[in-house]
Amino acid sequence: MKLLVTGGSGFIGSNFIRYWLARHSSDSIVNLDALTYAGNPNNLKDIEPDSRYTFIHGDVCDAETVKRAFDEVDTVVHFAAESHVDNSIVGSLPFMRTNVLGTHTLLEEMKSRGDQVQRFHHISTDEVFGSLDLDAIEKFNEKTAYDPRSPYSASKAASDHICRAYFHTHGLPITISNCSNNYGPYQHEEKFIPVMIAKAIADTSLPVYGEGKNIRDWLHVEDHCRGIEVVLLKGKIGETYCFGGDTEVANIDMAKKILHILDKPESLISFVEDRKGHDLRYAIDASKAKRELGWEPLKVFDEGLKKTIEWYRGMG
Repeated sequence: MKLLVTGGSGFIGSNFIRYWLARHSSDSIVNLDALTYAGNPNNLKDIEPDSRYTFIHGDVCDAETVKRAFDEVDTVVHFAAESHVDNSIVGSLPFMRTNVLGTHTLLEEMKSRGDQVQRFHHISTDEVFGSLDLDAIEKFNEKTAYDPRSPYSASKAASDHICRAYFHTHGLPITISNCSNNYGPYQHEEKFIPVMIAKAIADTSLPVYGEGKNIRDWLHVEDHCRGIEVVLLKGKIGETYCFGGDTEVANIDMAKKILHILDKPESLISFVEDRKGHDLRYAIDASKAKRELGWEPLKVFDEGLKKTIEWYRGMG
């Protein structure tokens, strides 16, 4: 198998490339990444000498670059996206360009190549489903209606719909997965857990939105990579699969967990003005993935969080 991985220098993409090359010795990967602020070439520095790995510095919106990246690949795993909600509130144009136009550019190139590409897997988010009540028992699943609340989630919802349209209209072999919040090594410092870790290590104030009651379901990035792997190997074309960590944690409790692991005082927590349109709760029902793909999260959250903190401490 020769894979094209878009956005492979980012957090989840770089973890996936490491995961795949370690477990599929006869496969090769082309990484197409524009290396915007969240794409870090150092994430894969030690992978660069591997003859199975090729890097192309380019934009998924650029048709000529995309055409070159598609040469001889038979599988596409599409991570490339602008993903930080706060940034989408300040300025949404890069999100619409990369997440919507970029996905369209990739699909057009795939369509032009006939049967060359056997599968296009699109990585999406649980944020397309909107927000759950804090005290509700329901969780998001593959049949949940879309209700995006931020420019970021709206752009991802649009890219999901475009993928489905190309499956239905053009018969392209497409699968989609929606995942809950990932954590683990190589995550950009703007995200919640890395921010909390860095602030705690530096003994500076940990900013928590509102009252910190917003709940997120946390999935270790390696468990997510395993999920993508089983979709590529066993997933049914045209289907969507949801991956969650079965670990719902309120933001305030996450901040406290990190402080406790680092033996820092809870007095470092400060509450700041809440984010516009801040979703209350995300939770994933991964029953379909468990039933049809034999997948389930394996990482114990408290252990995974400790190892993640150790990794960031080692980067200091």
